[in-house]
Amino acid sequence: MTSIKEQAAISRLLSFLQEWDNAGKSLRTQILTTFIETNQGKTGPELELEFSQGASLFLIRVTTWLRIIYMTGLDLEMILRSIGIFLSAVSSNRYLIEFLEIGGVLTLLEILGLEKIKEEDKKESIKLLQIIANTGRKYKELICESYGVRAIAEFLAKSKSEETQEEVQVLLDTLVHGNPKYQNQVYKGLIALLPCGSPKAQQLALQTLKTAQSIVGATHPSIVDCVLMVLSTVHLEVQYEAIELIKDLIHYDVRLPLLKGLIAMLIPPVKETSKLQARIFSGRTPPWDCPLKMGKASWLMVPPFLRLFDSPDHHPAACVPAAGCGCQDYWVRLQRDWVIAARKAGQC
Repeated sequence: MTSIKEQAAISRLLSFLQEWDNAGKSLRTQILTTFIETNQGKTGPELELEFSQGASLFLIRVTTWLRIIYMTGLDLEMILRSIGIFLSAVSSNRYLIEFLEIGGVLTLLEILGLEKIKEEDKKESIKLLQIIANTGRKYKELICESYGVRAIAEFLAKSKSEETQEEVQVLLDTLVHGNPKYQNQVYKGLIALLPCGSPKAQQLALQTLKTAQSIVGATHPSIVDCVLMVLSTVHLEVQYEAIELIKDLIHYDVRLPLLKGLIAMLIPPVKETSKLQARIFSGRTPPWDCPLKMGKASWLMVPPFLRLFDSPDHHPAACVPAAGCGCQDYWVRLQRDWVIAARKAGQC
């Protein structure tokens, strides 16, 4: 037989749940705001004590409301933050399972793709996915099985907030660690991000690829073209990350294609070179005035960088002069060699 104290606690819980069921949008938002303020950082047992062993009843209601209204584009931040209190609570695995059983992961991923939903709400969705992914391997697999990598990568490419993009990077990094079944899927998703129009997304994708490559081991055939392509960007932070990744890639089976690609990028367009022949031979044209297929900063870094390829098996010196990389005479001589080679090939 329950005590008077327990009966009073149950009565308060039922009254609270009834208030929620009868409330409109504004009142529910107030209820959630109060819930967040009073329960932030509580453990699972503490939440159960707060709700008289009925915390799951409130979580189900909040999650159901999320699933009903998320496609309308209404403010979701308070709802998502409230769910986060349950999922992040210590000893709260039961809440996570309950959330997943009613399609929580799919809902969070769908939120990322809806244009009408605010960026801040999508950021909260990413944070919940981080909590889920950090719980264990099977939860990472669940996200990937739900076409999560594609949804997350597309959101990273489209996001306008650098802070949000950094949160997405954390999630992708989590998904590539301790996830052998789907680590290749994450790896390919990162490569697919490189041609996107967001410099920040490119930078973060390159950073994460550096980690992913060491985990996956084998290289994907498309990585060479994608990485070389981003070298032509005007954004120095992207160029830097691309070169750092290339320094790792030379230890894999794409070493020779990378070398050939870098040399090809050093060769200026024939039409432009023809116009500058006289100035090149006179030594009056500094190397950076010759239009190449890559950014100025990347171009200046490539010659000393090519030394990294030198080994008993591969001698880039046979293709590109490597001596005296830092002096002006070398650059003049290098450009003369380009023109002479072009003439011999009948291109000039």
